[in-house]
Amino acid sequence: MSKYKILIYGYGNPGRQDDGLGNQFVELFEDWVKEQKLEGFEFDSNYQLNIEDAAAVADKDLVIFIDASIEDIENFILTPVDASTKVAFTTHAASPGYIMGLSKKIYNKFPPTYLLHIKGYEWDFKEGLTKKAKQNLEDSLKTMKEKLMNPSELIHSFEEFDISIE
Repeated sequence: MSKYKILIYGYGNPGRQDDGLGNQFVELFEDWVKEQKLEGFEFDSNYQLNIEDAAAVADKDLVIFIDASIEDIENFILTPVDASTKVAFTTHAASPGYIMGLSKKIYNKFPPTYLLHIKGYEWDFKEGLTKKAKQNLEDSLKTMKEKLMNPSELIHSFEEFDISIE
């Protein structure tokens, strides 16, 4: 049994092409965790983050949010989340930073938290990821599998960031 409790939480709208990257990541990563017989992982996937998610993150040792990004990034980037984190392009009501700020305020808990931004390209009302977004998804999955085989590195490196948890 893993000594860590890790939440992998993807969000977005699969009916809007690449906006479904977070949801697809969770589905594929969960399959991999089961194949590897890894323990300590929990998964969630939704259209958007909700204030109730503050309770879900409070008892975790590590939280990874996953969302599609329209930002000028290569194919994906993993960034630390603080209580003021905002996402520049989003149709989502609550940001990861907002959820973590609620967790800190209500439960006095702010576990190491990251946002995996996966570059998307098309946002039309249509199901299915674009070819380039699928490649970004595969690249991010490969990297995150490597990182989460030893989650203590992500947990400890979070402490090095100068983050605001107020």
